[in-house]
Amino acid sequence: MVKLYHIGVLYKRENNSIICLRHASDLSTFGFFQRNSVGEFMRFTAKMIVERCELATRSSLQQQEYLCHCYIRSDRLAGIVISDNEYPNRVAHTLLSKILEEFTQSVPSIRWPTMQEGQAPYTKLDQYLARFQNPKEADAMTKLQTEIDETKIILHDAITGILERGEKLDNLVEKSEELSTQSKLFYKTARKTNQCCQYY
Repeated sequence: MVKLYHIGVLYKRENNSIICLRHASDLSTFGFFQRNSVGEFMRFTAKMIVERCELATRSSLQQQEYLCHCYIRSDRLAGIVISDNEYPNRVAHTLLSKILEEFTQSVPSIRWPTMQEGQAPYTKLDQYLARFQNPKEADAMTKLQTEIDETKIILHDAITGILERGEKLDNLVEKSEELSTQSKLFYKTARKTNQCCQYY
């Protein structure tokens, strides 16, 4: 059964810092006490991917049973979808195109660089997260988005494929100010027991 876990709209500033303008997550398949930490790691991963990917590119990064789909437009607006690895790339990237187009119509681009974390007045992500859980429901829309098929999507085998030489994910997690102490401990424990954070 395919699953969408997270959708985010982010902005890549000129200084390469990343702001999450809006996000939505469905973490119902994770244990109750894990959800906060898993959510933090998804937001951390989204920022890390947008920071390291080039403007005007589409990427899909696979790590074990997870896929992180990323679209960064030339105007520095970016979208992220995190799904299981059964979720179709084409549907994920069509969804990203639609969301970023709607976001642009709802929120003027002059406001993006100075917005506060998560405060963009765009409220449709939860609806899209629910609607696109079943990619077949989106078939009519995906058929109209044939240009996605013609766009090269860069595929990476793992998150480590976008890290700079010598850069290690464990070090990024440790240095991150985005992650709580509890989430860092959760990450270390999950790494040792080979559990849900193994998409990192």
